[in-house]
Amino acid sequence: MSARLVVLVSGGGTNLQALLEACADPSYGAQVVAVGADRPGIEGLARAERAGVATFVCRVQDHPTRADWDAALAAEVAAHRPDLVVLAGFMKLVGESFLAAHGGRVVNTHPALSPSFPGMRGPAEALDYGVKVTGATLFMVDAGVDTGQIVAQTTVPVEDDDTVDSLHDRIKVAERTMLVEAVGRMAREGFTVEGRRVRFGR
Repeated sequence: MSARLVVLVSGGGTNLQALLEACADPSYGAQVVAVGADRPGIEGLARAERAGVATFVCRVQDHPTRADWDAALAAEVAAHRPDLVVLAGFMKLVGESFLAAHGGRVVNTHPALSPSFPGMRGPAEALDYGVKVTGATLFMVDAGVDTGQIVAQTTVPVEDDDTVDSLHDRIKVAERTMLVEAVGRMAREGFTVEGRRVRFGR
C-alpha cells in the first residue's frame, strides 16, 4: 500500500518534480495524491497538473485572518487523507490548526545544517560565518522556525570562491536527493519520533 503524500509549494516545484519522478517507480512506496499552493499560476501547480495530480490553491488574502487561512489549508490537506505532508518550497508558516490536524507527519527542508542558521538566509549566513561545510536538513515541522526534530541531513562543502547563489544552488541539488531518499524511507519503513530523535522503522 503506497503512502499518500500531499505536497505544498509556492514556486517552481523542482523538489515536487523530483518526488513525482520517484513516485513513478512502484517500489518507491509513495504516491503524490495532491499538490497545494498559496498562490495560483505557479510552475509547481503546472507540474502537478501535467502529472495528472489533483491541485488546490489556498490564498491568505481570501480569508479574514491568518488563523482562518491556516484552518482552511488544514481542511484542504485533510480532504486528501495524507500519510505525510511535504512542504516543498512552501513559503508560509503553518499554524496551530494545521499542526493540530497534521502535526507529527509534516516535513520541510532547510538549506543549512540545523540547528545552525535558521530562517530564510541559511546559505548567506553560512558564507558570512566562514564555515567550511554546510548542507541541508529535512525536519518535522513544529510551531517554531526550523526547530523541529531532524529526519535527515546532507553536507555540502563551501568552496573558497562560492557566492551565495553558487552555494545555494549546490545545496538545492543535495537537498533534493536527501528529500526524495528520506521521504521514500518514511513511506516504506515508517518512522517514530521520540523526543528530539526521528527513527526509521515502525
